[in-house]
Amino acid sequence: MSAMARRVAGFGTTVFVEINALAREFSAINLGQGAPDFDGPPEVLAAAVKAVNSDLNQYAPGIGMPAVRDAVARHAERFYGQRVDPEINVLITSGATEAVFAAILGLTDAGDEVIVFEPVYDSYVPNMVMAGVTPRYVPLRGDNWIFDPDELADAFNTRTRAIIVNTPQNPTGKVFSRDELTVIADLCTKHNVIAITDEVYEHILYDNLTHTRLAMLPGMAQRTLTISSLGKTFSVTGWKVGWAIGDEELVNAVNRAHQFITFAVSSPLQAAATTALSLPSTFFNHLRATYQAKRDRMVDVLQKAGFKVLQPQGSYFIMVDWRGVAPARVEDDVVFARWLTKDVGVACIPPSAFYQESNKHLSKYLARFAVCKSDETLAAAAERLSRLGKG
Repeated sequence: MSAMARRVAGFGTTVFVEINALAREFSAINLGQGAPDFDGPPEVLAAAVKAVNSDLNQYAPGIGMPAVRDAVARHAERFYGQRVDPEINVLITSGATEAVFAAILGLTDAGDEVIVFEPVYDSYVPNMVMAGVTPRYVPLRGDNWIFDPDELADAFNTRTRAIIVNTPQNPTGKVFSRDELTVIADLCTKHNVIAITDEVYEHILYDNLTHTRLAMLPGMAQRTLTISSLGKTFSVTGWKVGWAIGDEELVNAVNRAHQFITFAVSSPLQAAATTALSLPSTFFNHLRATYQAKRDRMVDVLQKAGFKVLQPQGSYFIMVDWRGVAPARVEDDVVFARWLTKDVGVACIPPSAFYQESNKHLSKYLARFAVCKSDETLAAAAERLSRLGKG
């Protein structure tokens, strides 16, 4: 008798575990997983310490502490003009990853279909598999990761319950334009489909681009669940504090699942979230300028090393085409990532992890690098990568 359930038997180990272990083994500069190697704002860290020492160490309300739900609502109005009632329209979750899983469990039934754009962040599809839901893939193509509106329209059918939109997107760095989001909104309205948006990189944008919140487009307020988190914007990925914003009926359904997954999120870290979300505009402006400089620096490094860079519009990540950089024996993205880690001393992620089995060939010559690292780490990576350009 096999001890492992069929619902998880096909998952294997995430690519992040493998690459992180490989990076440690070979003392590589790790530009793989999207986790900063620096801490968040001192005032936010201090708020967490203060909360720990202020008797905030027991269960928070399952839906989230009132103060942090209010902070999430104020953040939504401040940046997007989105007005929501924190009492009924905001749920605090254990990061965005749990929010997406709870959304799939709470808003879909076995046999439903959920549309995703491919390449797709690696937790979405396993979430669906565990819920008995079928993923329907729509490809992003070309250097700018564009979807075909007709292909998207064809993906909608009577079984379609939801669509997941990740913008800015991991792994591509694509920022969905207002026109693209309007196409999505029109199809959701036409087919009465829920939109689940993963917006964790909402404040990490490049080249003066603007993040458009799908929930703010006509017809979408009642059918969009907006998900984000503290981790990316405030460099505290280990805190796992996220949230979902939506119509009362949507939030209630997601909370029905959330209460039996994690029940409640860390009380002191929720308290610190209120401080983080209330930081002045100077923080957010500095964040954007800092990441713009990191992206520009690494784009230049990668281009000089011989990579074709697929210019990201947002997020932590840069996707590249490595043809002409690696030796002939390197046959695909997984072999490339292992070779780069072992022989060059820089770790990256093979993007085939973000494709269904039948489409993994589309990422054969691609690699994903994370730029959410200190200047010292990026300098060390640049020095090692520069050797490729001299080969």
